[in-house]
Amino acid sequence: MKILLIFTLLGIGVHGTGAVTHSLRYFYTASRGIPSFPEFVTVGMVDEQPISYYDSNQKREVPKQEWMKQNEEPDYWEKQTQISIAAEQRFKASIDSVSQRLNQTQGPHIVQNLYGCEWDDETGDVRGFNQFGYNGEDYIVFNLETETWIAPRSEAVITKMKWDRDETRIQVDKNYLTHTCVDWLKKYIKDGKDSLMKTVLPSISLLQKSSSSPVTCHATGFYPDRAMLFWTKDGEELYEGVDYWEVLPNHDGTFQKSADLDVSSIPPGDWDRYDCVFQLSGVKEDVLTKLDKDVIKTNGEGLGISLKKAKIYCYLHGFFFFQQRRIVLLSVLFLSS
Repeated sequence: MKILLIFTLLGIGVHGTGAVTHSLRYFYTASRGIPSFPEFVTVGMVDEQPISYYDSNQKREVPKQEWMKQNEEPDYWEKQTQISIAAEQRFKASIDSVSQRLNQTQGPHIVQNLYGCEWDDETGDVRGFNQFGYNGEDYIVFNLETETWIAPRSEAVITKMKWDRDETRIQVDKNYLTHTCVDWLKKYIKDGKDSLMKTVLPSISLLQKSSSSPVTCHATGFYPDRAMLFWTKDGEELYEGVDYWEVLPNHDGTFQKSADLDVSSIPPGDWDRYDCVFQLSGVKEDVLTKLDKDVIKTNGEGLGISLKKAKIYCYLHGFFFFQQRRIVLLSVLFLSS
């Protein structure tokens, strides 16, 4: 379970969709030496939707969904602001402490915390989590079952020993992760059900930079992010000659996903045996797009720019994320605008 930095949701496969696992997650990021990025940012998320945002520039917690504005008491946002201001001071101090302990006082540094809970609306199963990262690496993780902290790196052992001795903090964390967090999650799901439970099908395009390039099946504008996109031959899913990309967020709260198919060895007469299949949680019917030269969009320069942006996106994805939950840094910058 390796933490790579900032913000993301778990993409859940839907080859046959059953119960939904809902989640409430909070992402805290304190940074130093990163131009044009706030020194402290918090984002609250229910399922795939950001519900709250705070940063050290605006100094105020604000709602990111209309249903959050309508269903919370007037003093709710003031209380959340004070919580985030206090967290900002703690996390800035954490950067000083950790960077000095690791003898890394120069250069940019990032401390992050991901905590929250997941709840299965069918079985009632609950999973809580609380983990910290430093400069793209695991630093310390709470094990809810043993009620102890795990230190993946030796520099965090001092912190582990200190936190393990704090039984009051452990019980407070446990109660929040297994009860309080779940109660808030259920409330948010009820308040925002019209928005959270909606499904939006994507626009799907076949793209190819040149005749020798892979054909990219690109689905964009779908919601929620629990989606699958894959290539099939004669109805069977392909695992060779394909590259599957992660689900990425769009600026409008929807999502996009791509799947590449190497067509260099496919005879022209066999193209109609291949389909791009899109599946969305909550929608029974698959969306099929047949591999067809007549519908492929080819634009050498324009598509090249698009693919270059995708590579940059994936670079950010590789550096700025919790590997287990992915939300692109660009989307956080969008939230702050």
